[in-house]
Amino acid sequence: MQTFKYRAVAKDGRKVKGKIDAYDEFEAINSIRKTYPVVEFVKPVKGRGLHIDLNEPLWVSNKTLALTAGRFAIMLQAGIPVARAVELIAVQCGDRLMRRYLTAASKDVAAGFSLADGLQRNGKKIPPVFIETVRAGEESGTIEQSFKSLETYYSRINKMQTKVRQALTYPAIVLALAIVVIAVIMTVLVPTMTETLLSFGSELPAVTKALIAVSGFFKNYWYAVLAALAAVIAGLTLYGRTERGKLNFSKLKIKMPVTGKIAKHNAAAQTANTLATLLDAGMSLTKALGIAARVSSLRCVGAELGGAIAKIENGMSLGEALADALYIPPMLVEMIAVGETSGNLSEALRTAGLYYYEEATAASDAAIAVLEPAITVVLGLIVAFVVIAIYVPMFSMSSGAGMAY
Repeated sequence: MQTFKYRAVAKDGRKVKGKIDAYDEFEAINSIRKTYPVVEFVKPVKGRGLHIDLNEPLWVSNKTLALTAGRFAIMLQAGIPVARAVELIAVQCGDRLMRRYLTAASKDVAAGFSLADGLQRNGKKIPPVFIETVRAGEESGTIEQSFKSLETYYSRINKMQTKVRQALTYPAIVLALAIVVIAVIMTVLVPTMTETLLSFGSELPAVTKALIAVSGFFKNYWYAVLAALAAVIAGLTLYGRTERGKLNFSKLKIKMPVTGKIAKHNAAAQTANTLATLLDAGMSLTKALGIAARVSSLRCVGAELGGAIAKIENGMSLGEALADALYIPPMLVEMIAVGETSGNLSEALRTAGLYYYEEATAASDAAIAVLEPAITVVLGLIVAFVVIAIYVPMFSMSSGAGMAY
């Protein structure tokens, strides 16, 4: 639904102004004419979409999507009409953003539009996979099964993200504390110790001179360092928003030594699960590939999925179309080919999705097991360097003073 402002003329000749919610301008005019015979103008209310609720989340979480899909599946299986189910779920939804989307969509559904159309029009931050799976389910008459598939799909993604987030919390805290400690050492402790060491007038070791130089640089040019860092981040961010940047960054993610395997397995699991979910909902293979390409976590994988569409339209099977893929794992392509040969592609994709989900989880655990001690070792080396640089000249001067005595 969209809000329109209007000016009309009542039966007694009075001019009236007001606002009305409607799917489009034509529906707004028809609704106004039921009360006022003459409609002078109708305009959409500008800036309505710019309203920001500080208590409202910035995006719809995978957990919310899984819960919403599960509620839809239960209610529709119980025989509750779609229009009524949307209203009930909107009232029960604890996520303020999703509640607003569902409340607006319920008005469209009540007006005779499909649930997918209502979600697409009102839910700007609802993922395309969710909307298109609902649409395919509505068109094929299997909407309850579509919502079950969506519940499984988003529950699995949420578990994976939650596990990685929890595991990375400790290394992130340690890294943040390390940065703070090093900054304090370089800007406060080292300059103080430098004045003491220089007051003795003796020759300082090379390691101490290096520490003093680094400390002096950060103390005198910290603003330049921050500005350069901000410029680099801004430049990379802008480049990452371009099509070439997204493609190159996705290729770089796969080539990273520790996290590359996680990114590749995660993208493979996402591809398999997305295709299985869409095909189970009754969507055509080419359309499902288009959506999977659009939502892929790696743009290079999405590009290969998108490139397979034309090959399939020319008569190739999906396995044949992906045979030369560089960024989609060969095992996934083989399982797709086996699924097509056996006539059960969706089942093969679900099996592959579960396999790569477990592989991504195992790779995440291994990476985290390496990351924690690596951070500790790096922090220890930095602290050891600082301690050596400060205490070596002190020991030298103490030894010299003892010998003189």
